Amino acid sequence: MNENPAQYATLISFHALRGGRSDLHETTSDSPLVVPRNGHRLSRADISENALKVLYRLKDGGYQAYLVGGGVRDLLLGREPKDFDVATDATPEQVRRLFRNCRLIGRRFRLAHVHFGREIIEVATFRGRGSDENAGGERHIQDGMIVRDNLYGTLEEDALRRDFSVNALYYNIADFSVIDYARGLDDLRAGRLRLIGENPEERYREDPVRMLRAVRFACKLGFKIDPACERPLFELGHLLQDIPSARLFEEVLKLLQTGLGLCTFEKLRH
Repeated sequence: MNENPAQYATLISFHALRGGRSDLHETTSDSPLVVPRNGHRLSRADISENALKVLYRLKDGGYQAYLVGGGVRDLLLGREPKDFDVATDATPEQVRRLFRNCRLIGRRFRLAHVHFGREIIEVATFRGRGSDENAGGERHIQDGMIVRDNLYGTLEEDALRRDFSVNALYYNIADFSVIDYARGLDDLRAGRLRLIGENPEERYREDPVRMLRAVRFACKLGFKIDPACERPLFELGHLLQDIPSARLFEEVLKLLQTGLGLCTFEKLRH
């Protein structure tokens, strides 16, 4: 195994903090950090039974299948996730063919919702960055804002186009490893909320709702917003005027109705 000393030390300290040990798969500057099953605290016992059904059916159907986003983040922090999201290389239409209880939703961001009574498992196809001429789907950008994002790509592309590094961690149902393309484990250990990419202002302009998400996650997780990601928040609030009211309403409900309304309000005012 070729170790990256900085990443190895970081992960060891992360798992020491969480009471565990880890052995890392080989990693380079061009490949992700891969934490094997015995190196993290995430367990299938803590994942929704319905989410596991979706993951395994995708895997058995010949597709890649990963638990991703807030569910992975919260489980690694020892929290109970509110919901479970899945990422895959299957297109929404292919997902629908696997699940009779599936509905496709969204125009801006095409998703598959697999229904199990009151629980919905959201399944998203890996989104790309436009580097592959053969990628399926489409993307439309208007005045720097992504108005439609249905350009499909690879796992790595999907990870690097997500918003915050701590939301870009993947749990692979094939071998139970955790995959980190964006130094999300470093930020998780440090209690830091950091946008993926070199230009935070550009990332906010792509989707201004990310500014509200920065505030929400900072309060929810008790994390500090990275200074480079916080500075644009004081200047770009006017971009929210161009967000559809229905989407803003949904985000405001998340801001103010999750038990941290006062903290969130004070952070928004700041």
